[in-house]
Amino acid sequence: MLVLIVLLQSVYFFVDFPSKELKVKEKKEIAFYASRLDSLALLKVEKKLFEFAPFNPSFIDDYKGEQLGMSIAEIDRLLAFRKKGNYINSVKQFQTVTFVSDSLLAVMSPYFKFPDWVANQKRISSNYKKKNISKINLIPKEKRDLNMVTATDLRAINGIGETLSERIIKYRNSINGFFDDDQLSDVYGLKKEVLGKLLQQFTVLSEPKIVKLNVNTATFKEILHLPYIDYELTKKIFQYKDEFAEIQSIEDLKNIEGFPLEMFDRIALYLRVE
Repeated sequence: MLVLIVLLQSVYFFVDFPSKELKVKEKKEIAFYASRLDSLALLKVEKKLFEFAPFNPSFIDDYKGEQLGMSIAEIDRLLAFRKKGNYINSVKQFQTVTFVSDSLLAVMSPYFKFPDWVANQKRISSNYKKKNISKINLIPKEKRDLNMVTATDLRAINGIGETLSERIIKYRNSINGFFDDDQLSDVYGLKKEVLGKLLQQFTVLSEPKIVKLNVNTATFKEILHLPYIDYELTKKIFQYKDEFAEIQSIEDLKNIEGFPLEMFDRIALYLRVE
């Protein structure tokens, strides 16, 4: 016991423990290397993003979120937000929901692509705020919502009778609501000049409420009944699932041979991956 006490005293008096200055230096070095690691991680994410086409951040899943450098907690916050039927409609909202860092957001956000109706609303808002805008640009403030209009309201437009007004409402119901004014051009029999008159009084002002189908568990019939998807495309989606077991990301749909890429944003509104 005496020998042990002497040994401990010797260690205390003769061993040179690190000073406070050394500890401060070590902390600075640790912070420096941590910063370097963060920078390298961001470079890796930025390099990975070159492989992606522009994408809607609402549809980021676990796999893609991990590739983009998001933490599990950040991905979970996004998935919880989407599970409630909500959508990400701006870069600021994405950070508010996920809590991603400013540095990661700066790398990711240039690749974000939001639905056409979001861009249209922003453009209308921007135009309205300008002082020297034309009379046409003042109209959006007074326009009525295409997603709330009735067939009777539509018949007030010269060139739209009972048959055409009912057809427009029926088409709106079939796609669960308009998300872009351009969708009116898909209505059979709606002439260009009549469409122009209609858009002078009506526009998309509210986001349609769409219940997404899980592409991995939905039946053939359920997917076939979705807007913009015909029998041949449904068949190709199921053939792709059979080949790869399941679809990992909504972006995988673009890999299907013959998939209408120009319709991807519209089709993606009705499907999710879980």
